Amino acid sequence: MQGADTHSRRGKTAEPDGRDLRVGIVQARFNATLTDRLADACVAELRALGVAEKHIEHVTVPGALEIPVVLKAMAEAERFDALVAIGCVVRGETYHFEVVSNESNAGVTRVSLDHQIPIGNAILTVDTEAQAAARVEDKGRDAARVAIELANLLEELS
Repeated sequence: MQGADTHSRRGKTAEPDGRDLRVGIVQARFNATLTDRLADACVAELRALGVAEKHIEHVTVPGALEIPVVLKAMAEAERFDALVAIGCVVRGETYHFEVVSNESNAGVTRVSLDHQIPIGNAILTVDTEAQAAARVEDKGRDAARVAIELANLLEELS
């Protein structure tokens, strides 16, 4: 039909503006050479998005399974506008990979839904360390952007 509006409707989005936002980061120390790089990329992106250094609280836990309980404590403290989960689970020769991958990610989702707080999930689940190394910077940045964008969107919707 000539003259018809063919522009498809895009949903409401929020700009990733981190000014005045407080962000908590929970990083697993297991596979630290990889999670440190994830965290560095995440913090750099948060700062690039305007989050003040003093408004970023970064804590570490032993492994990916411990991330959700600390995210829950941070969410319950009601001091943060958004959270970020950082970890790396590399497939081994046992079923443990599936347990850690599934349970840590399910826990992150549950905390987000139960407390209505955005969580940028940067828990990598990969077959090899090489796969993780190829993804850490992008995934760290993406988690920061997701957390900030969702914090802004939830604020607009409330």
